[in-house]
Amino acid sequence: MQNLNKNNFLFNSVSSVKGVGLKLRKYLKNKKIEKIKDLLLDLPYEVTDRSKISDLNELEIGKIATVKVMVLKYNFPRIRNLPNKVICGDKDKKIDIVFFNSREGYIKKVLPIGKKIFISGKIGYYKKRYQITNPTYIELENNESKIAKIFPKYSLTEGITEKIYRKLVKQTLEKIQDDDDWHSQQFLKKNNFRGLKETLLNLHNAEKKINIQSNDYRRLAYDEIFSNLITLLSARRIVRIKKKKKKVHNNKFANIILKNFPFNLTKNQKKILKDLNDDIRSENRMFRLLQGDVGSGKTIVGLIVAANVIESNYQAAFMAPTEILSSQHYQLAKKLFSSTDIKIELLTSSIPHKNKKEIALKLANGEIDLIFGTHSLFQKKIKFLKLGFVVIDEQHKFGVKQRLDLAKKGGNNCDVLVMSATPIPRTMMLSFFGDMDISRLREKPKNRKDIITLIKPENKISELWPFLKKQISLDHQIFWVCPLIEQSNKLDYSSAKKKYDIIKKIFPGNVGLIHGNLDKSEKKIVLDKFLKKIIKILVSTTVIEVGIDFPSANTMIIENANKFGLSQLHQLRGRVGRGKNESTCVLLYKKNLSENAKKRLKILKSTNDGFLIADEDLKLRGHGDILGFQQSGIKNFKFADPIHHKDLFLLAEENIKNIDINNIKKFETLIKLYDRAEIINEIAN
Repeated sequence: MQNLNKNNFLFNSVSSVKGVGLKLRKYLKNKKIEKIKDLLLDLPYEVTDRSKISDLNELEIGKIATVKVMVLKYNFPRIRNLPNKVICGDKDKKIDIVFFNSREGYIKKVLPIGKKIFISGKIGYYKKRYQITNPTYIELENNESKIAKIFPKYSLTEGITEKIYRKLVKQTLEKIQDDDDWHSQQFLKKNNFRGLKETLLNLHNAEKKINIQSNDYRRLAYDEIFSNLITLLSARRIVRIKKKKKKVHNNKFANIILKNFPFNLTKNQKKILKDLNDDIRSENRMFRLLQGDVGSGKTIVGLIVAANVIESNYQAAFMAPTEILSSQHYQLAKKLFSSTDIKIELLTSSIPHKNKKEIALKLANGEIDLIFGTHSLFQKKIKFLKLGFVVIDEQHKFGVKQRLDLAKKGGNNCDVLVMSATPIPRTMMLSFFGDMDISRLREKPKNRKDIITLIKPENKISELWPFLKKQISLDHQIFWVCPLIEQSNKLDYSSAKKKYDIIKKIFPGNVGLIHGNLDKSEKKIVLDKFLKKIIKILVSTTVIEVGIDFPSANTMIIENANKFGLSQLHQLRGRVGRGKNESTCVLLYKKNLSENAKKRLKILKSTNDGFLIADEDLKLRGHGDILGFQQSGIKNFKFADPIHHKDLFLLAEENIKNIDINNIKKFETLIKLYDRAEIINEIAN
């Protein structure tokens, strides 16, 4: 994808702009502005109105204001590093104008004694007098026309002033070419969009704070969504072009696994298994996302397919985000594969160096059929003799390039299955995973009962003790989740350590503590004790959120539940209800709940359906943190918002069907504008 644009101006280095030298270029780079298009797509976050001239007796501390004052007196200290000060006044009030790192000559020039001056800046207060430090604007009274009445404010880094930055933006806006748009005039008119130049001019020169539902903002949001879809579908096409050898098998090992598995597969699992087996038998590489709610049985599906791949004389790798989860998958596989000759190993960072070397050598020689591990599986020094299948568990946070990098590890014959327990609303699915086939596992195993969810105020926590004693007497186990490790003076959260101290007094010898700051070896000791039922209550932070499976745990207590996101609460609740016993989740909350928090807790109480919860979560979270993706690592869009721009996501998904993905030359400028061209170039190689 070369020569992407007739109008190369947008993609020139920002150093080509007049006034940008080495120093300013460095500061701009800190702000992630390296090309002219970066400057133009960096929209103002606010608009300042200088048209109102304030009297000194009506100033507000912390607000930006413009005042008209007379210069009364200079105060230039003779001690180094002290600021210069100019005393100004209007009527009977005075204000100090303070300068750091300014020369006396400059100050006398811009603030001559006896002259009336317009000064603009942020109002401070020191020693019983208002002050403006390093004012943003100074102009003589007779030059009032030169003062910009309304101007945009940008998020700036050290070394760049507002005045310089606005000057750079103004220069670049003036030079944008009226080049042909990638959209037809008919499309622009139908959707109330303007051409790119007019769109950017309007957004940078807006007289009010930018509205994300304005036609100009929506134009950029749509383009961002559309460029992302083109990239994903291009990646899909590239994967499809490269053919692989078909993996031939007769379910020999898969049937053995199913005999060792204590439950019958659901209809949903059988249907998805058929699709996955069709994928590995095909000459097209599998590149599939398996979405399944917590406890829906994704892992067994992945293991059965791995068994079929191994039967066809390939190796399989099963990667999980944590050592705890990797170890758990490994232990399950050892049980299920116990009556086969399949060789299984575990590779994590905590394994001794000598053992790691042995495992690496065996992998390279083909002496290991199935390997479990964390990201360490994909280090450069780890080589496979014949890798044919990769399962990536709980890695929905990977971007398109990362997913394809993992697929390349096994070469053209490697099939890839990505599994996620974070349900994603259909309106967002194509925009995040358009490069993959998608399977949804919604039906839960028949032995799984719905979890009873209760909501209780924390001041009634004592009512839980008899209930917990009964659960322990029945040989059941309990998770107790707290948001923080240590007690915080600033936040009214419970700490795991403090709660552990309280609970172990009530249930001596029955309580363990686990959190992110524990050494891996210490975590393993505590989890092993919990697994062996040596301890019955596990006090924890959210480190137990993903994937951990303890069938005897049937009670989940979540403190400060109102402080968690809805999807995170659902993930935590999913750590129980994995055995045959009825399970309970208690959501504890502090008083004075916000309306949003009340809605979250009520939704969780009303349903165990993760896909429904995901849709509701999307509605509640709004702009900035969709489904907790911000914590999970999924990159949010710069302009597009799945809540406010839902119609644009749907419009882009409809329009993408009408383009020839093999010929995207028309959209080359768009793809490069949103930094997608580099991704397409890399995945094509």
